[in-house]
Amino acid sequence: MAYRNLEIANRGAVRTITVNRPDKLNALNRETLNELTLAFTQAAQDDDVRVVVLAGAGEKAFVAGADIAEMNGYTPVQAQGFSRAGQRLMSLVERLGKPVIARIQGFALGGGMELAMCCHLRVASEKAKFGQPEINLGLIPGFGGTQRLLRLAGRGAALELCLLGGPISAQRAYELGVVTRVVAPEALDETVNAMADQLAASAPLAAAGILDAILQGGETAIDQGLEFETQAFALAFSTEDMREGTTAFLEKRKAAFKGR
Repeated sequence: MAYRNLEIANRGAVRTITVNRPDKLNALNRETLNELTLAFTQAAQDDDVRVVVLAGAGEKAFVAGADIAEMNGYTPVQAQGFSRAGQRLMSLVERLGKPVIARIQGFALGGGMELAMCCHLRVASEKAKFGQPEINLGLIPGFGGTQRLLRLAGRGAALELCLLGGPISAQRAYELGVVTRVVAPEALDETVNAMADQLAASAPLAAAGILDAILQGGETAIDQGLEFETQAFALAFSTEDMREGTTAFLEKRKAAFKGR
């Protein structure tokens, strides 16, 4: 389908979803949230898609935040609905069952940082900037920023970024565990594409099991998480991909995983 605020491109088993509002620094309005929710739902349902790359159009911003012009007129009830729509999208991305890579070339602020944090891997240009500046607007993060930042970087970092509201560099974000890799601007696409290609060639059912074990098992007590891992490990032995992977290893050849 045609989107007003997104561009969708496929390269083999890799689907790239690009927020395309460069004149607004790719800010998230309600329409864009709805389109992203639909685009990720379609990616989840398409068996030909094994990896999703999430990007922002232009050079200045991944996503610079929520659309303040739209938010300015919200009532509390409308704001609650907007927050819940954003959180539904972020949870959908996080629980997609397929690896999602955020390609971050510029500003990832407010809702943009929240959108990046719900992705499984985050690759940032050295020029990227991160932050939760909502306090400067008399607000708090509304798309999961307080919770995912807490889990990724710890209480101290979450309090610092949310209370002080200032931006941090890509390198500082990497040190806090918010970013997976930081690369030179000219190496960003090459790095993201190589990572996506590696994931596209890997066993998709195993990838889904890893995502479940870490993201869902990791929210439980250690004993429950370990049991979650054991059950997922055992389930992998029912797949053709497991037989193919182990046989290919023994035969010293590259495995051809089919997602079965």
